[in-house]
Amino acid sequence: MDVPFVPDKSPPTPANFRTLDLNLLRVFDQVMAERNLTRAAGNLAMTQPAVSNALRRLRDSLHDELLVRSGYGVQPTPRALELWPAVRAALESLQSAVQSGAEFDPGASRDTFVLAMADATAALLIPPLVRELEAQAPGVSLRVRPLLTRDPRNLLAGSELDAVIGYFPAALAAIGAARMQEGSVDPIANRRLYDGEYVCVMRAGHPLASAPLDLDAFCAARHLLVSFSGRPFGFVDESLAALGRSRRVVLTLNQFFTAGQVVSQTDLLTVVPRHFVASTGIVSQLVVRPLPLDLPIVHVELLWHQRHTSRAAHVWLRSMIVEAAHAAFAQSPAESGLEPDR
Repeated sequence: MDVPFVPDKSPPTPANFRTLDLNLLRVFDQVMAERNLTRAAGNLAMTQPAVSNALRRLRDSLHDELLVRSGYGVQPTPRALELWPAVRAALESLQSAVQSGAEFDPGASRDTFVLAMADATAALLIPPLVRELEAQAPGVSLRVRPLLTRDPRNLLAGSELDAVIGYFPAALAAIGAARMQEGSVDPIANRRLYDGEYVCVMRAGHPLASAPLDLDAFCAARHLLVSFSGRPFGFVDESLAALGRSRRVVLTLNQFFTAGQVVSQTDLLTVVPRHFVASTGIVSQLVVRPLPLDLPIVHVELLWHQRHTSRAAHVWLRSMIVEAAHAAFAQSPAESGLEPDR
């Protein structure tokens, strides 16, 4: 049973790092990750009372409640949220140093990896990735989170994610610029998975479906934009602006699958990755047209933090993701334009 935290009424004294039991930080990290004492205790091979006692000791040392009960779990205080990224990064750095020469046994692993990607990307990559995990690592678990940004570097730096997959032009430009500076090492690494293109999709029977789609008709139509950030302005709009043109976005969503359903039942147009259309399950209800403007090639990248570059488990995970990309496109590495880790 968790021990209630009773704050000291006297002015707090700074925590003494020299006397702090660093094992308490491992407990703190697991409870923050799980938001549940029972699950954290299981991950640590400890009893729940032992986890509660460790949290009490850490609370006493840091003069903050850190985690409070909420429903069936616990919720962090602002101080805990402030501490956790640094604690997680330090623990992972230590683990990486200790395990840098260790081998990874997929068949015996019980690791959980957290990935983020758009639903259109997950529809393509997750089925072959799960098949490989079932064959090679039945004890490994994946948590796939929705992609909510075109620049996930802060999420990777903060240890919220093990890897992200997607189209990140701004982030890749910043990473490339950092690499060009002598003596500079960017904390984010990347690997090209595949190239794709975007197309315009509308419902079968749409007034524009019976003829080639020109730029005037495209700009005059009403549009649905898949926007991870929620902003009603994307890279299509940037390309239109460069031509002195614009379009009217009347609906923004953050899921490609939902966009497909909406477009199939309305007169809205949307722009989606070409490979996604076949996975909608409603191909017969959709019409695909080439975009009437030039867009850059879509480079889908795998990004991760450099602290994971040499960790055997993460090297294996990245190899599984690359193999899933091969399987999804039924291409050899040379045909798909895959590039080595950078």
